[in-house]
Amino acid sequence: MTLSVDNISYSYNKGLPTECEALRGVSFRAESGILSVIGHTGSGKSTLAQHLNALIIPQSGSVTVDGADTSGSPAEVRSVRKKVGLVFQYPEQQIFAESVEEEISFAPKNWGLDEEGVKKSVAEALAAVSLSAEFLPLQPHNLSGGQKRKIAIASVIAAKPSYLVLDEPTAGLDCVSARELEALLAKFAAEGMGIIHITHDVELALRISSEILILEEGRVVFCGAPEECAKFLCSAPVKGLVLPDVLELSKRLASSGVVDKLEWSAEALLERLKEKWRARTK
Repeated sequence: MTLSVDNISYSYNKGLPTECEALRGVSFRAESGILSVIGHTGSGKSTLAQHLNALIIPQSGSVTVDGADTSGSPAEVRSVRKKVGLVFQYPEQQIFAESVEEEISFAPKNWGLDEEGVKKSVAEALAAVSLSAEFLPLQPHNLSGGQKRKIAIASVIAAKPSYLVLDEPTAGLDCVSARELEALLAKFAAEGMGIIHITHDVELALRISSEILILEEGRVVFCGAPEECAKFLCSAPVKGLVLPDVLELSKRLASSGVVDKLEWSAEALLERLKEKWRARTK
């Protein structure tokens, strides 16, 4: 199971005076786990997200999903779109159905499942986002922001994609709803789904990701593990990205020799300081 992006480039209004280059030679691989793509506003994150399930076709380079090319035959494109679910930023704004059941059942019906298959997919998708069957007859627009976000995600995973691409999934959510969504992403990843998580939130990316890719002006400037990403961000400023407060403090403590490892969570940094204190007082 591999989603492969090879040297893709894309410009809006190509050939016109208003041409804007959004992606420049972007390459990476995504499998299971959570890959977070971070970058400033206008770095190309959303454009990249839409390339991953063939909503946008690269003007050069290629995107392949388990061997199927997004610029290939209609059958290949259909395969890509079934395997790669895309959840847009503020997905609740795209909810169109009169009931939760109708909203979630749209994708499995569209992929040709019979009535029993659709009911099973709807039930499994609803359970996957930790909502009960009591929600099925409700009108989505009357639900809370966090519940709407879960319904939007359930409507995508009802088609059982191998990969889930989410564009700023926690944007606009309160802290409790955002944490619930983070737990869902971790659960999906643990079950073997490949998660491509688009965000500008550095601390969130460091906390939940198995790998992080940084875009700057449409180019990949870093791709690697969270620990290496923290080192990179502390050594080379990236346009529009601000170090989380705890990482900034950790950086200063490390440069002073107080700690020997960068941390981005308050709990981990506090534990590191306790270890140093215990070692010095023995």
